[in-house]
Amino acid sequence: MAAEKDQEKDAEPEGLSASTLLPKLIPSGAGREWLERRRATIRPWGSFVDQRRFSRPRNLGELCQRLVRNVEYYQSNYVFVFLGLILYCVVTSPMLLVALAVFFGACYILYLRTLQSKFVLFGREVSPAHQYALAGGVSFPFFWLAGAGSAVFWVLG
Repeated sequence: MAAEKDQEKDAEPEGLSASTLLPKLIPSGAGREWLERRRATIRPWGSFVDQRRFSRPRNLGELCQRLVRNVEYYQSNYVFVFLGLILYCVVTSPMLLVALAVFFGACYILYLRTLQSKFVLFGREVSPAHQYALAGGVSFPFFWLAGAGSAVFWVLG
């Protein structure tokens, strides 16, 4: 097993590789595997933004067909554009950063609390799904004040 990993490392070209491009904060598992698959299927950015390939569709049916083919073909490119816009929104809005910190902080506190003992509220045991919903409810006013709704619609648009 170790010999296979050494061979894989030797096979990688010098410079940038998937392991150096992906942040170390993303743990090994489903998230990292998904991101690596997306990164491996990125189409060339030059063809993604080439305006000379744009043309007016003849009818609504052709428009829908083109949109579906375009999203399927450039799916990974759109994912990384989407992630980049989300990162831009978070970095340029300190209040949104605070709201995210409150939400993830509440989730982390609930996680630590469930490791110690079951969470009981008003004499009833609260399931993890309900606990995270409670964390979302507590942080909702912060997201509202930060304008997270407009940020979401801006990114989707």
